[in-house]
Amino acid sequence: MSTSEPEPGEKPTSRPKPPSGDNRRGALAGLIIAVVILGIGWWLARDLTAASKMQDCLMSGRSNCNVIEPAR
Repeated sequence: MSTSEPEPGEKPTSRPKPPSGDNRRGALAGLIIAVVILGIGWWLARDLTAASKMQDCLMSGRSNCNVIEPAR
């Protein structure tokens, strides 16, 4: 007979707790991976945008398409 309550005189059994460090470690690893992927995506989007602007400039027949950066 299996009941959820212990019979008189028996010690209640408790479930072993899972280690919480593994859960946090996995979540932290996932967060780091997400940040890395976001950073790579941001860099790639900026690079592709700059290449697209350069290509548009060259395709319009201009010859002075170099980006001029302001002096600091």
